[in-house]
Amino acid sequence: MTAPTQDELAGNALLAKLTEEDRNRLAPHMLVFMMKAGDILQEAGEEVVDTWFPCVSSMAAFVVSTGQNNDAVEVALVGREGAIGGIVSNGHLPSYSTVQVRFGGRFLRIKTSALELAKLDSISLRHWFSRYSDCLLAQVFQTAACNATHTITQRTAKWLLAALARTKGVEFEMTQDQLAEMLGVGRTFVTRVVKKLRDEGVIATRRGVFILKDEPALRSLSCGCTTAIEDHFDTVLHGIYPVS
Repeated sequence: MTAPTQDELAGNALLAKLTEEDRNRLAPHMLVFMMKAGDILQEAGEEVVDTWFPCVSSMAAFVVSTGQNNDAVEVALVGREGAIGGIVSNGHLPSYSTVQVRFGGRFLRIKTSALELAKLDSISLRHWFSRYSDCLLAQVFQTAACNATHTITQRTAKWLLAALARTKGVEFEMTQDQLAEMLGVGRTFVTRVVKKLRDEGVIATRRGVFILKDEPALRSLSCGCTTAIEDHFDTVLHGIYPVS
């Protein structure tokens, strides 16, 4: 754990867009953590005492239990465009969801209490984070609509595009079991979709790794949810949402 440098702060687009004065309000209270895929940032039911900012290609997911057979469904992904924790809840309220690291890497952490004090000192900081909260809520709404109306193929393509945009590359580590868990479906469904995408030359795979081969084709298979979220982020917080 170390204090972040200016370059590390800039690794999160939400922080990078702050004024230098607002970044300086937060920086002394922040620490850098290297997290692994699978690490838990917050547990459902626990007080939200921390706020986390994923940096560069790190990413985490909000996961909500369905209450049946210990199943859980992913409702939002957060990468370098956003934050997790007290930035949304505005205080030590219990978390409704669990947040799990999907792609490991650098995360910046600030205590919610310190963030709240900084927001009281700066109206621009309050407004900026409130606008982000609106974008995160829009993503949750869109995910709910997507899960209810779109096919597994469409949702798989959407998730792969979101992951690839945040990694700034053409491949990322992910098992089919993990992908099935994130989509809230059985492994056999994902296996069939992945095979179809491979056969059509859209993606390639090797053990635990997905590789993008044809981005236009993947976008054509995806539902319009990714574009809707990109457009909303661009309207409310121009320039922070990662687009592949």
